Amino acid sequence: MSVHRPGPSRRSRPARFSPAAVLLAALSALSLLLTLPTAAQADDVPPRGSARLGQGVIEHDGQGGLPTGGGATQTEGVDVSSHQGNVAWSTLWNSGVKWAYVKATEGTYYKNPYFAQQYNGSYNVGMIRGAYHFATPDTASGAAQANYFVDNGGGWSRDGRTLPGALDIEWNPYGAACFGKTQSGMVSWIRDFLNTYKARTGRDAVIYTATSWWKQCTGNYGGFGASNPLWIARYDTTPGELPAGWGFHTMWQYTSSGPTVGDHNKFNGAYDRVQALANG
Repeated sequence: MSVHRPGPSRRSRPARFSPAAVLLAALSALSLLLTLPTAAQADDVPPRGSARLGQGVIEHDGQGGLPTGGGATQTEGVDVSSHQGNVAWSTLWNSGVKWAYVKATEGTYYKNPYFAQQYNGSYNVGMIRGAYHFATPDTASGAAQANYFVDNGGGWSRDGRTLPGALDIEWNPYGAACFGKTQSGMVSWIRDFLNTYKARTGRDAVIYTATSWWKQCTGNYGGFGASNPLWIARYDTTPGELPAGWGFHTMWQYTSSGPTVGDHNKFNGAYDRVQALANG
């Protein structure tokens, strides 16, 4: 019986790559490395949905003293988001807080999971309350975000206890301060949001912003002051310079370090003026 004997093994030939293929692979790898965020970058950028009123105020405008009181009558308020979780509304009411704004939405991708407790809880202790939307003009149109806001808590009703919705338009915590918009592009985006909100609710939305951001990102546009109440952000003893178009502010966020809830505000008028804004 013949025995089959294996012949000498053949050595596998190394794969050959053309210089062009090697160069292409190297460029692809380099491109991938350049687009991946570094650990430091990942740590610096907060997760989507976490933005809140005044998040960039201290970083960009600094922080001074607290208002000294006196002068015109003002009415204390607070603003809250998911960062506060379930809020002790009775404690705030007993401390003299009479109105509140609650974050409802951000972009077209986020709804505050604590909205019901915060929005209804403030109402149930007697406060006049409203909802706000954190704008991300780089993710969707103004109209799309206004509709998302109204559909998810940002509407208005003539019950005497509901403030018109507020547009929170300020520094972008996720990237470039002006969301990649030109000044004219930002004005158009804001107008799109405001027009859509009014068409849906019959009310002119409040604009929350900081003067320095408004100058940088809208070119200090003055065309909204005649119709949209101004909620100014400045952590100092006075509201300071206002954006163009507004001769006075309606609300002023003056600190992020208040008692019970950090973000405290003053309404520029007595309680009956808060009621007047709610009634439209």
